[in-house]
Amino acid sequence: MPTRKASLKMIAFFLGLLLMPRWTVLVSSAQTEVYRSVKNDSMKIALTFDDGPHPTLTPRILEILDRYHVKATFFMVGINVENYPDAARAVIEAGHEVGNHTYSHNHIGTLSKADVEKELWHCEDILEELCEYRPHLFRPPEGAVNTYVEHCSEDNDYTLILWSLDTRDWENKNTEQIVDHVLSGISPGDIILMHDYIGTQSKTPEALEILLPKLIELGFEPVTVSQLLGER
Repeated sequence: MPTRKASLKMIAFFLGLLLMPRWTVLVSSAQTEVYRSVKNDSMKIALTFDDGPHPTLTPRILEILDRYHVKATFFMVGINVENYPDAARAVIEAGHEVGNHTYSHNHIGTLSKADVEKELWHCEDILEELCEYRPHLFRPPEGAVNTYVEHCSEDNDYTLILWSLDTRDWENKNTEQIVDHVLSGISPGDIILMHDYIGTQSKTPEALEILLPKLIELGFEPVTVSQLLGER
């Protein structure tokens, strides 16, 4: 029969589960760092692209990045890597960084620790099998971070990456809105969130076409997330 102390701990545990928000939770523990930005004096920023790869959007984005000699970080979804392995390999062959964005892009904040790990491992296995690439950065879908996500990241040697500037290109904004939103809010050390896979008609390539030369003209230096982390 459990002791009174053990019973109280069990009650507290289940109350915590009931009160826990369902998703998009940012809970940073003392053990696990969650990076939204890396402030610096060298004007470095990181461009990141989520949810790909995509058979047409990803190559268009790669062409623009290559034209300006910029390297970015692509947080890939495992099932899309399975469906479009050539697009995934093209990202890696061009020298860009790839992060783990889970296998299926489920609402990860509602999953158990075991299921979070399955999502993480499945995406990792696909990238290793099809692209011979082992990611070390993890961005949970929708930026959902809770204790399970933190523990899974730490246990599997991943660094948790969110963002400080959301272009909101996923809202299907027009090109000018995306560009203006970034230029009005950008600062050194920002991690910028964009997408190379959007369900509706994407304005991301057109926005990047305008945005990238403007950022460079303003003195910003786009780098990969890992390079930005090196500024710490």
